[in-house]
Amino acid sequence: MGAMTTVLTPDGTRLYAEEQGVGDPLILLPGQGSSHLMWGRTIGLLAARHRVVLFDYRGTGQSETPADGWSTRGFAGDAVAVLDALGIERAHVYGFSMGGRVAQWVAIDHPDRVGALVLGATTPGDAHGVPRPGHVDERLGAGGDLTEFLHNPGWARARLRVEGVCHDWRAGTSQRAALKHYRASQAHDSWAGLPSITAPTLCVHGTEDVLNVVANSDLLAERIPDARVHRIGGARHAYFEEQEEDAAAVVLDFLAGHPLGQG
Repeated sequence: MGAMTTVLTPDGTRLYAEEQGVGDPLILLPGQGSSHLMWGRTIGLLAARHRVVLFDYRGTGQSETPADGWSTRGFAGDAVAVLDALGIERAHVYGFSMGGRVAQWVAIDHPDRVGALVLGATTPGDAHGVPRPGHVDERLGAGGDLTEFLHNPGWARARLRVEGVCHDWRAGTSQRAALKHYRASQAHDSWAGLPSITAPTLCVHGTEDVLNVVANSDLLAERIPDARVHRIGGARHAYFEEQEEDAAAVVLDFLAGHPLGQG
């Protein structure tokens, strides 16, 4: 692992952050209720070409669990606080699932801090997004096991034998914090702000995703100026694990086309 640090947010919450690799900065925003460990082997793949910045959301991993500050827009403010603490003026931003919702707010509220934007398996929020199937929604709302929706069954079985993959995305997240994350993600609605995004944007999505159906990436790309979509054929929600080499290559190639330069 690279350098570790504790970041103090404007509301006084202590967040765990770390970084590894060199190159243009790239901050990774995990999914709902997940610490930075969710990214597993993808961290190393991206750190081969970037200074990868990782942090644990409030209530996850090694970060504090405060009483307040639980919204996707608030989490975006936390991400910017991490960049501030590390002295990073501009970074590429890659968010997965709820992290993609957080990334939308980073790009809307802090456009000068964002190089390129990667939105993985995410949506603009339930108010305008394409809904997930009813049985999936029920399981999510009840705090049930989502494992079968993350990966194809064969890969899911093999996952237990894959070195370096995070087997429990929510390790260290209390039920109380997980519920706060769920509510924050469900309340997300960035629709009005999406047309103001100026960052070059790539939406990446597995074609077989039922947690956030793939049509949501098309919606986002229609709403965000000059955004484009890359579909990963056959992958369910966790495309970045199931097809990790291809998924990382797509992201790296996109970011290479938008170097940060000076500033």
